[in-house]
Amino acid sequence: MAHRIITQFVITGSRILGRAFAESYRHAAASQKYAAAAAKNPGASKSVAASGLTMEEACKILNVAPPKGGKADMEKVMERFKKLFDLNEPKNGGSFYLQSKILRARERIEMEVRTAEETASREQELSEGWKPKVFKDR
Repeated sequence: MAHRIITQFVITGSRILGRAFAESYRHAAASQKYAAAAAKNPGASKSVAASGLTMEEACKILNVAPPKGGKADMEKVMERFKKLFDLNEPKNGGSFYLQSKILRARERIEMEVRTAEETASREQELSEGWKPKVFKDR
C-alpha cells in the first residue's frame, strides 16, 4: 500500500514540475519574441514600455482625439484628466486603479507630444545649421 502512495506522489509531482517547466519555456519564448520585435523598432517599444499604454488606449481613457503631427490640445487633455482623476478619488468611493490608469494615459500623451516637439526642434536645427549662443564679457 505504501509503495502505491509513493508512486502516485512521484508521478503527480513529476507532472506538476513538467507543466511548470513547459509553461516557463513558453513564457521565455514569448519574451524573446517580444524583445526581438522591440529591437527592430526601439523608439516605439520604449514609449509603450515606459507607460504601459498605447497611444490609442490613452486617448480612449481620456476621451480625447489623438495627437495629429505631434500636436495635441493639452488644455483639453488636462481638463479631462483633472475631471476624471477627481471623480475617481478613493476617499469619495472611487478607484485607485482607475486613477492610476488616468494618470498613465495623461503621461503617455504628454510623452508623445514632447517626443514630437523634440524631433521637430532637432529637424529645424539641422535644417538651419547649428548656431551656438556666444556670451561676451563686458
